[in-house]
Amino acid sequence: MDDLERRARDAERELYNLGITFTVYSDRDAVDRILPFDVIPRVLSPEDWKQIETGSRQRVTAINLFLNDIYHKGHILKDGVVPADLIKGNDNYQPAMEGFDLPHGTYVHICGIDLIRDEKGAFQVLEDNGRTPSGVSYVVENRHLMMRAFPDLSEGLAIKDVSDYGVRLHAALCDVAAPAKGDPQVVLLSPGVFNAAYFEHVFLAREMGVPLVEGRDLFVENDRVYMRTVGGPTHVHAVYRRLDDDFLDPLAFNPASMLGVPGIVAACKKGNVTLANAIGTGVADDKATYAYMPRIIRYYLGEDPILPNVETNICREKDGLDYTLANIDNLVVKPVGESGGYGITVGPHASKRQIAACRKAVKADPENYISQPMINLSVSPTLIDGAVEARHVDLRPFVVTGRDSWVLPGGLSRVALPKGSLIVNSSQGGGSKDTWVLG
Repeated sequence: MDDLERRARDAERELYNLGITFTVYSDRDAVDRILPFDVIPRVLSPEDWKQIETGSRQRVTAINLFLNDIYHKGHILKDGVVPADLIKGNDNYQPAMEGFDLPHGTYVHICGIDLIRDEKGAFQVLEDNGRTPSGVSYVVENRHLMMRAFPDLSEGLAIKDVSDYGVRLHAALCDVAAPAKGDPQVVLLSPGVFNAAYFEHVFLAREMGVPLVEGRDLFVENDRVYMRTVGGPTHVHAVYRRLDDDFLDPLAFNPASMLGVPGIVAACKKGNVTLANAIGTGVADDKATYAYMPRIIRYYLGEDPILPNVETNICREKDGLDYTLANIDNLVVKPVGESGGYGITVGPHASKRQIAACRKAVKADPENYISQPMINLSVSPTLIDGAVEARHVDLRPFVVTGRDSWVLPGGLSRVALPKGSLIVNSSQGGGSKDTWVLG
């Protein structure tokens, strides 16, 4: 145990030294933190991984077909499989995308799918992240850290490699890039150094071998996007953007945005640059839309979901609202527009005051809420204060899609470090583990 603790301290010190951090905006006392790293890896069998890999690919295929449909003919809405007002009235639906064709029909080029494992060991999807999912840098860095700190632990094991993520991502972005005379120029567009995930932006640009830029580094001329360089303007064909739709282009969305690039949406609609992920993908990963994903998969693919959803009650529907209000003490209630674990009420762990506040909020704005049963997340051995204890975990595999889809082996295992906690988000005190997929 002494040796394990010593190596864990060394690993944590290395995270500080390498600057592998994230920012918690709500914490006034800390600007940057390291993501707590647990040195005991999570191991997935080949059988588990086969289900996760095929299920994740199936889900992303259905999401892209869904987005292409709702921004064109809208068959799934006309057939009543998904309520039209849920989609057309969604804050993340972008009319600017209507009738616009994307290379290979790919809207979500990078997707993170949050999975949990229930009491029976079955994997279930908790939510989809189809806008700007974060965390993949920790997957790769956790592996590098484990191999340096515990080179003896993996001896004789066939563990699937994760180190080629950047190469795969760059190849996918080149697949969908606007036509170029030579190799397409790809850039990563970041909001800047004060963004919570800035470390990841630096990491991914380095792994792909592409420039890391901010909005002020790009400009649009004659509906083409150029990057300012010391050698003169360089034509850009694909932009991996890590800022939300609202801030992307002050001419198309929020006119007060200082982070985006004026005219980049018009350049995209002319087919002169590709944005990854595409504009308007947030409508597909909304928590209310999530509830319809099993039906969306069956509608487009004629298959049952390989990875089922967690049972979800939609409060905008009378039955879902009635059930939620009648059983709120036993449910997890979530606002559909939030992320990062904010705004969630875990009924069985909430105080009477918190329950009353949640009930009042749901009654006042039912369309903004869903509820789910509280699932006892699976646990994984975790090093806590010199002892090995069980802590709840989830898993976020990452799917990269250009011409076709590839799933990074493993994904981000997040762990809820406080005893009994079910919230694994880094902004809420969670940490991470290396994830080993055995081959």
